[in-house]
Parts: sequence; C-alpha cells; structure tokens
Amino acid sequence: MQRRKFAREFKLEAVRLVRERGVSVAQAARDLDVHENVLRKWVREFASDPGQAFPGNGQMKPEQLEIERLRREVAKLKAERDILKKAAAYFARDSI
Repeated sequence: MQRRKFAREFKLEAVRLVRERGVSVAQAARDLDVHENVLRKWVREFASDPGQAFPGNGQMKPEQLEIERLRREVAKLKAERDILKKAAAYFARDSI
C-alpha cells in the first residue's frame, strides 16, 4: 500500500476549514477522507509556523537547510581529522 501525498493547497484548505469555518477536526477528516490524526498534525504544523508550513516535496525549511549544511560540514571535518590522525601515526612509526 502506497502512502498518499497531498498538495500544499489541499492541506492549507483543510486547515482553513477547521480553523476559520469552525468545522470539527473529526467531521473535516471524514469529509476530506483523511485520518483524523493527520488533520490534527496539519493544524498543529500550521499553527507553529504558518509561513513555512507544508514546504512541499524536496523543499526544506531554512532551519532544516542549516542543519543539513552543518551535518555535511561535521562529516567533512571528521574525515579530515581521521586523515590527520593516520598521517601522524604513520610519521611517528617511521621516526622510531
């Protein structure tokens, strides 16, 4: 069974239905044919950051981009450190 994907516009309309029109989450979920918990998650996500909610496929929030950049940098620095450790061990062995 494949996971269903919803467009950003669909999610925004679902959230508007609950928040602005006063439809209960349970009723809106039944009407839209989504699970109640999914709709509750969308409402929470929208409430936490309306401008960056539901960024879409392959698009990350600025915080996520920064975290990813820092992870890559950490991996690079660890690789450089490991190379330097090996080089130091190699040269220390030759001098004995």
